[in-house]
Amino acid sequence: MNNSLFNFIKRSFALLLVLSTGCAAQSAPPDLNRRIERQVRAYYNVPPDIKISVSAPKASDFPNYDAVVITFDTGQRKEDKEFLVSRDGQTLVRMTKFDLSKDPYVKNMEKIDLAGRPVRGSKSARVTIVNYDDFQCPYCARMHETLTGDILKTYGDRVKIVYKDFPLSQIHQWAEHAANDANCLAAQSSDAYWAFADYVHANQKTITEPRALDVQRKELDRITLEQGNKFNLQTAALESCIKEQPDKVLRASVAEASSLGLDATPTLFVNGYRVDGILPSAELHAIIDQALRDAGQNSGSISGAPSQSNSSAAAH
Repeated sequence: MNNSLFNFIKRSFALLLVLSTGCAAQSAPPDLNRRIERQVRAYYNVPPDIKISVSAPKASDFPNYDAVVITFDTGQRKEDKEFLVSRDGQTLVRMTKFDLSKDPYVKNMEKIDLAGRPVRGSKSARVTIVNYDDFQCPYCARMHETLTGDILKTYGDRVKIVYKDFPLSQIHQWAEHAANDANCLAAQSSDAYWAFADYVHANQKTITEPRALDVQRKELDRITLEQGNKFNLQTAALESCIKEQPDKVLRASVAEASSLGLDATPTLFVNGYRVDGILPSAELHAIIDQALRDAGQNSGSISGAPSQSNSSAAAH
């Protein structure tokens, strides 16, 4: 798909395009479609190889305006977008219709399954921070440090932090294996999961240092068993899980991320508000503060933070 068409789709705010003089009437004058096409092609910089067609006008919900559907055809894919055209043929309007009866942030959170996921912070917190994570992603390591350090220290038990899997396996070859190992730990202990996450994010370079992929995976398995021993997990069950590498949890999380339109890591959802990539600390704090206010709680920092042993629990 051409970038111009993508840019068109993303531009969703109200827009007015004043057309040149033309005939009035509900039946479109002979040159109206041509003038609409020229204005749209010029405004959105649509290249010549994308075909633009305009439907016949139909009655709309707006007085003195008819609805037309403009189709963008690349030859492989078509996109239809509705515009309004004034009945005097002078004005074309691109509008986005919002359903005010539904909260878009709630809608995002409804797509995210938190059942059984380890939690840092308080499981009863009214602000939930969901982080779509990749254990091999260096930017995810920075976000991990921010969330488990700065954010928990600042907000304590007023937030809960939950990680979901979104390994970018095309560029991070051991990320899926790490996610599966982490989920093997999570099946028995949230604390063991977070200890693994802390270690792997802090030691990405060591794990990735030039060596064969199977050696990298064996190192991840060693780290997993080490955490299992540290937290007194059932060794036989953990070893079996590591060997089998069950990926049901991983696949469900990746499908969920795709349904939310994710294409990069880290991506956060703060009570449904989407945050792409690394943000300056002040901006992330502002987003969380707003979520706290929306939830009827005080914003800003607090003194102290929950200890690691008290901040892990199963999400419900």
